[in-house]
Amino acid sequence: MSMQQMVPERKLRILHVFRAPLGGLFRHVIDLAREQVARGHAVGLIADSFTGGSRANEVLGDLAPSLELGLRRIPMHRPAHILDAVAAWRVARHADQLDVDVIHGHGSKGGAYTRLPALLPTKRKAIHAYTPHGGSFNYRGSPLVERGYMMAERLLTAGTDVFLFESAFIAQQFRRRVGPTTKLTRIVYNGLSPTEFLPTEPRADAAEFVYIGELRAAKGIDTLIDALALLSKTGIQPRLVLVGTGPDEGELIARAETRGVSAQVTFAGLVPARLAFPLGRILVVPSRAESLPYIVLEATAAQMLIVTTDVGGISEIFGPFRDRLIAPDDPEILADTLQKMLVRSPTELRADSQALASFVKTKFKISDMADSVLAGYAEAIANRDRRGATAASFALPSS
Repeated sequence: MSMQQMVPERKLRILHVFRAPLGGLFRHVIDLAREQVARGHAVGLIADSFTGGSRANEVLGDLAPSLELGLRRIPMHRPAHILDAVAAWRVARHADQLDVDVIHGHGSKGGAYTRLPALLPTKRKAIHAYTPHGGSFNYRGSPLVERGYMMAERLLTAGTDVFLFESAFIAQQFRRRVGPTTKLTRIVYNGLSPTEFLPTEPRADAAEFVYIGELRAAKGIDTLIDALALLSKTGIQPRLVLVGTGPDEGELIARAETRGVSAQVTFAGLVPARLAFPLGRILVVPSRAESLPYIVLEATAAQMLIVTTDVGGISEIFGPFRDRLIAPDDPEILADTLQKMLVRSPTELRADSQALASFVKTKFKISDMADSVLAGYAEAIANRDRRGATAASFALPSS
């Protein structure tokens, strides 16, 4: 059955559940909600009340009037917490009160809150969709904790009607670390709007390099600072602007001082991506773990020069240009790549960025993302209805 045939013909009542209104996950949910509303569906959101700050409040405030099923903020803890069961119960109760057709969990916490109640022997109308957004599959830390996360994912599979993986990489990680599943699965890439495919120009005083994202270990910013220090030892002293905040900001400031490059590094705080692009001439994404990062998509659409590691689904974004990617966690390789970028001709670099933007424009569209998600919902609903019809036929008394 084609995607077009599986797009829902009736208005659906859809509830999205996620923890932090931050980063790429937040953008995905907001874009998806807007597209679903535009297609005539009734949409609601549940998000954490602790995080996001003024920027999240602004975005959610703009969207709230169009949410027929409303916006609710409840406390959600990032690590596993004894109150998670209470939050899951509140989510399930709210979904029942709204009489939703679809409850869609995003990220590890959103996925747990939406699917945990589905394990209980109670009859519920809604189908349960799950998009990991990396989540527990990008966890790097204690092997014991990692095994616990995978056990939870394995348990929650029983409460899932459709997996909407945001990259083939995360789908492969699921099969490898959780196991094969007979549940419905789809790959749904993050998408951009046509208006985002406009080139940006660096400011006259732009730094040579810019990083945009959270300041935390998984993003590999320590590797970037070390690479900058290696370049400095050769007499090259490029400037770097770090845009964003995060738990490791203090450690990164100290590292820049220890490595002797603090004068070259500027911590710019939170700046919207499109406004941050002109702060540097080359975007550096030195991540150790990713799913399908929006920042790479957005920078590509803006025809920025990009140096990035080959992790997660980034190779899926680069497609035929994946040979440009480098290994993570290696300051020497990163420093060498940055140095080569600094000496390449502007004409050659512009041709590279334009070619990548043209490829991304054909493959990563918001409209395609929304269509694929709705088609996944429709197929999951059809599967549920078939199961119900089969169960009913067995229950009929014989004549």
